[in-house]
Amino acid sequence: MKIAVTGKGGVGKTTLSSLLCHLYSTEGKSVIAVDADPDANLAAALGISKEELKTIRPIGEMADLVEERTGAKPGTSGNIFKINPKVDDIPEGFGYKLNNITLLVMGKSKLAASGCYCPEHTLLRRLLKHLIVDRNEVVVVDMEAGIEHMTRGTAGGVDAFIVVVEPGQRSIQTAEAVKELAKGLGVKRVFLVANKVRNKKDAEFIKNSVTGIDFLGSLSFDESIMESDISGLPSFTSSKKTVLEAGKIKAILDEIISKEVI
Repeated sequence: MKIAVTGKGGVGKTTLSSLLCHLYSTEGKSVIAVDADPDANLAAALGISKEELKTIRPIGEMADLVEERTGAKPGTSGNIFKINPKVDDIPEGFGYKLNNITLLVMGKSKLAASGCYCPEHTLLRRLLKHLIVDRNEVVVVDMEAGIEHMTRGTAGGVDAFIVVVEPGQRSIQTAEAVKELAKGLGVKRVFLVANKVRNKKDAEFIKNSVTGIDFLGSLSFDESIMESDISGLPSFTSSKKTVLEAGKIKAILDEIISKEVI
């Protein structure tokens, strides 16, 4: 399973990403968790302590690695460098291990700037494509809003593109924009998850406002999730209700994808 999770900032895509990683991990599956959002928060949501967070270096900010693999120094442009750098050993060599989960933090090196043609951007795009297309593990990518940094080859390897939406017009607008971007890249499986839902009215509002996307389910508004964020605790230990709801979403997703494979 290869899953990309996106949505407007603050809608809870990192929470959903961490819950999916946890659920697949508890099944005994090997999971690669990719934090592709420049505002990196996936590590904390997975329960990695502040002390350990300091040891995690974003891939795109490893100047020596970027130069070694691409043949050019980070931050340069217009120079000749490898456009297909070696990346297959990066998860094992540079990922942070947490039980069955390997976390990769991509970094802030213009990952979403599709117009940037620099060494670090090339390395990160090649790595993302390798993880989604070539690896056999479950891969969960916590993305930022928009999918411009995904190539057609990468998008074609995604089993599920999940857009997280909260009740509100700005969140709906982001979902509609992502839907159109996904179409442009040929992504066939785009799903919708409603988050911070207070009642049936909220869920119906989201379902009816974003058309043309299959609805996977809802996560209820839960103050304990907010408290866990404040306290730096993992999302999956904070609310049994939220974990159960995420489990139902995962089960529906697994069933849909398995039927398509068969």
